[in-house]
Amino acid sequence: MCAAVYMLSTVAGYVFASALLLKCPNILHRKKRETFRSRHISHRGGAGENLENTMAAFKHAVELGTDMLELDCHLTKDEEVVVSHDASLQRASGINDHISNVCYAELPPYLRKLGVTFQRECFCEGGEDKRIPLLREVFDAFPNTPVNIDIKANNDTLIKKVSELVVKYDREHLTVWGNASNKIVKKCYKENPHIPVLFSLPRVLQLLGLFYTGLLPFVPLREQFLEIPMPSIMTKLKDPNRLTRSQRIITWLADTLLMRKALFNHLTARGIQVYIWVLNDEEDFQRAFDLGATGVMTDFPTRLKNFLDRNDVSKSQ
Repeated sequence: MCAAVYMLSTVAGYVFASALLLKCPNILHRKKRETFRSRHISHRGGAGENLENTMAAFKHAVELGTDMLELDCHLTKDEEVVVSHDASLQRASGINDHISNVCYAELPPYLRKLGVTFQRECFCEGGEDKRIPLLREVFDAFPNTPVNIDIKANNDTLIKKVSELVVKYDREHLTVWGNASNKIVKKCYKENPHIPVLFSLPRVLQLLGLFYTGLLPFVPLREQFLEIPMPSIMTKLKDPNRLTRSQRIITWLADTLLMRKALFNHLTARGIQVYIWVLNDEEDFQRAFDLGATGVMTDFPTRLKNFLDRNDVSKSQ
């Protein structure tokens, strides 16, 4: 009897402490220092309004007032860090080769028309700028704009060179980097622990496990940015009539588990920013901010800016 009472009181104490620390995490953890906060993030510079990952796209987004540029990096044959999403040149340039096999000066231009990955049956037709840019060009052109770098290859030289560029341009306080791969994120952190890192996919799964078991408030977190998809948008990316019952159930379950206001509020209270990607309509913008997301990543920076201006969504929300 006494043992049962003791066990119940211990469990009750744990549940109370977990609930308290979930809402007030700074009792146990020092809040991470935020050198910038982003609510408006332009995915690949705004792939729905200009050809993705081009200087024209970045310039348009910055002039519009974006808080952050999201971009992707690869390494060329002559070890230049370039801004491009795909390792292959097939989709964007129509060339059956890989960036890593081609010297920078010989890289082909983008095609005139590219599909927008996160907008069903949508294509972006670009202007004059179809050139794959260097990362240093982006740093040169936008010295005060935060940049979110997806390291697209598990390549030690790429990671080292990106770090060197970030340091050279004094951007450790304006940069976040990482990848869905935990191996890449670990290498990034080891190469330069002064540049904030993203949660990798395995770490997102660990984060959810900690959250649902009540252990999250007790665990220190190295990452400073959580970037996750809104699973429900999958029903908009495919023809709804072609989704199987299993796909619908999986999407619903993933959305239910991942889109949690209590989780987002806990993380932001600890100084960890939460970005939802890639959202392209007002319904999803509204839902993300209602859930407590710090920012939204979009292919249509003008659309998001108009929404934010009209709804007066502040960075502190």
